Amino acid sequence: MFVTGRLAIAVAVGVVPLVLTGLAGYPPYAVLGAWIALCLVLVALDVTLSASPRAVTVSRRVPTRTRQGEPVPVSIALHNHGPRDLRALIRDAWQPTAGAPSSRISLDVPTGERRRIALPLVPRRRGELVSEFVVIRSRGPLGLAGRQATHRVRGAIRVLPAFSSRKHLPSRLARLRELDGNTSIQVRGQGTEFDSLREYVRGDDVRSIDWRASARAGATMLRTWRPERDRHVVIIIDTGRTAAARVGDGTRADASLEAALLLSALAARAGDHVHLLMYDRVVRARVTGVEGNALLPALTDAMAPVHARLVDTDWHGAFAAVRTLTTRPSLIVVLTAQDAAESSRSFLGAFPNASRSTTILVGSVTDDDIAALAQQRGSREEVYLAAAAERALRDAEVVADAIRRAGGEAIAADPEALPPRIADRYLELKAAGRL
Repeated sequence: MFVTGRLAIAVAVGVVPLVLTGLAGYPPYAVLGAWIALCLVLVALDVTLSASPRAVTVSRRVPTRTRQGEPVPVSIALHNHGPRDLRALIRDAWQPTAGAPSSRISLDVPTGERRRIALPLVPRRRGELVSEFVVIRSRGPLGLAGRQATHRVRGAIRVLPAFSSRKHLPSRLARLRELDGNTSIQVRGQGTEFDSLREYVRGDDVRSIDWRASARAGATMLRTWRPERDRHVVIIIDTGRTAAARVGDGTRADASLEAALLLSALAARAGDHVHLLMYDRVVRARVTGVEGNALLPALTDAMAPVHARLVDTDWHGAFAAVRTLTTRPSLIVVLTAQDAAESSRSFLGAFPNASRSTTILVGSVTDDDIAALAQQRGSREEVYLAAAAERALRDAEVVADAIRRAGGEAIAADPEALPPRIADRYLELKAAGRL
């Protein structure tokens, strides 16, 4: 049972007869008691005449997966088996991040009939969205009170990363096709394989002349090379405490996911093998051995429920886990936030040794607000904030310099620019024959 705001209004209206009867000489307590008794009788009558919400069958239509920020077509169907028409208020128990309507939905279901209502959701966060029940309130004809029942009808949606960096993919794929099909490399590199022979042209590198082929053809022939396929790309996403920091409209972890998805889509189209590892103290997600069109769905499904943890990342364990994915990685991409020398000691201490066959990229998400603060000098407070911002920028540059001295490459950019910058560096390594 429940009561509505109309009951409070009805009780308040009792002030009128209380005043009138008081002027006529009637005892006020008796009049007040009679009015409250009348309201209780009306409430009992309203509850009795309302349709039973337990005589209703509830069913759902819920998609299993959707992307963050996209509308989700969710609906609820009610079948009234009771003898009375149902005048209902419906509340679906989604959590606030599901983006469900805040107001309760009103629906009338005649006896013996079935009605379906749409309940659009707009998820604002990755992960699992779950609604365990639907609450139905059946109102009486007077609208003072009614009956309430909870139906245990479970609905679940997995919210995948938005992958907004997908807009950069067509231009990068065009560059990849140009690199793979229309151009050739004259100098053989670590990540190249033999492509074809062609006649020597003045200005070509004489080191690529094939003397045996030249003797057979009677002309000077040149070997050309193309980027090798079947290379390995290992992506490590830091899910420790630094990944929980807010940058722009999301977290650093969200920006890392965007960069990983764009790079994975590009590498898969190039014919390379992609491995994903999300790690802090333990492995939070792992994808390996998935190729072709199945790669992106597997990555987004693994990334969806993983969020940053407020713990320090065990980088020795993270780089040890890389060796379980592949024994011959050609490119290791570490997506983390190493912007303070004190907190980066464990990361730099565990940094693997780079070699001719392994390139290590460290991608970090930066906050544009810090650079803007460093330029302000309008007041005393702004001067102090600018000093702190400049200190943060200097610390980030110290860490980036330490990464370069260790043999890696440091790439730092804001959440919007980081994914295409890492993708561009991947294409540059392909073009240079290093991958």
